[in-house]
Amino acid sequence: MIGGLSNITKIPELKKRILMTFLLLIVYRIGVHIPTPGIDRAALASFFAQAKGTLLSFFDMFAGGALSRLSVFGLGIMPYISASIILQLLTVVVPYLDRLSKEGEEGHKKITQYTRYGTILLSLIQGLGISIGLESMRGVGGEMIVINPGWSFRLMTMITLTTGTAFLMWLGEQITERGIGNGISLIIFAGIVARMPGAIINTIRLMKTGEMGLFLIIGLIVLMLVVVAIIIFMETGQRRVNIQYAKRVVGRRIYGGQATYLPLKVNTAGVIPPIFASSIIMFPATIANFVKHPWMEAVKRALIPGSLVYTILYVGFIIFFCYFYTAVTFNPDNVADNMKKYGGYIPGIRPGKNTAEYLDRILTRITLGGAIYVSAVCVLPTFLIRKFNVPFYFGGTALLIVVGVALDTVQQIESHMLTRHYEGLMKKGKLRGRRR
Repeated sequence: MIGGLSNITKIPELKKRILMTFLLLIVYRIGVHIPTPGIDRAALASFFAQAKGTLLSFFDMFAGGALSRLSVFGLGIMPYISASIILQLLTVVVPYLDRLSKEGEEGHKKITQYTRYGTILLSLIQGLGISIGLESMRGVGGEMIVINPGWSFRLMTMITLTTGTAFLMWLGEQITERGIGNGISLIIFAGIVARMPGAIINTIRLMKTGEMGLFLIIGLIVLMLVVVAIIIFMETGQRRVNIQYAKRVVGRRIYGGQATYLPLKVNTAGVIPPIFASSIIMFPATIANFVKHPWMEAVKRALIPGSLVYTILYVGFIIFFCYFYTAVTFNPDNVADNMKKYGGYIPGIRPGKNTAEYLDRILTRITLGGAIYVSAVCVLPTFLIRKFNVPFYFGGTALLIVVGVALDTVQQIESHMLTRHYEGLMKKGKLRGRRR
């Protein structure tokens, strides 16, 4: 591993890309601390201290703490992710978008442009919603969060937050083009990792005060290593379906006849299911912060993270979205038709409809395993906090994102090194890609 890292310095282009990635991420972290005008910071901080377990705290995690500060990057990159997911889902039901997705690079550029427009629209809507919501919020002591409520504050907040999200979108594209790794994913990664030092300091403080024992901390470290190892194993896990291509005679040459395989990921949906599940479940709890009604208060109490109702709904939605998103991104009928078109077949399975049914049956089985694995990792923080009073969220969506982005980035670094005839980061073996 150390020898592989030393090879990075021998490739000027790779070294330049890594340096550019770090510099752009530093720009992002600086922007997180630039405040939006018209806010009482102390009142806002006290409100977010009481808002744990709501949709606001969930989005604040992806924004790297920018939402709790209401900085210029307060919306984070979530509007872009939401717009991307919406466009991807619409591709299945809108024929025009489906044709664009099949037109190669030009079609991809148009879809990307529509995603940008959707990001701006969602940012304006969310900015308006946040500004109106802040006007009705108060700190723990009853002080108003917004200093001068009104449309001047609302318009200023909308413009500021939308501009910040647009800049983050551009920043992510620059990282992807000029740096290393996926820019949008690395921005989320940086926001999550930036909160880790605070969690470590808080844990040390609790150990000094005697609220957490040394053996408990050692156990948590061991558990952390085990969970990370399981995530790496599952995220790189594949079910390889053997494919044989028939021989074809073209003139005097014989083509085909080789054997290959179709890699089916255990977790095809990635982190999309827990994001959707958390958003749906936490939405009523967030609404209850603005609407003071006995019925809404009862719903809020029932959906407190860690409760039985919350856990059952959370796991159920994760499993549902694992299957739903897998069905959207992988079409067995199209794969079977393409295999048949190029003379490929699965040994023992007839081409066409039988192949599609066979692939669908395999995908259904491995998706269940992937859904159970994602559910277990996402429920882990709730269990640790409830049983052992752990002062931070270890596991869940954040850990899936951190490990997944790290795997993708290491894979891209390794690809750059191998294409220039250098050894990869791992001398023995090769890191299997997470993408199909």
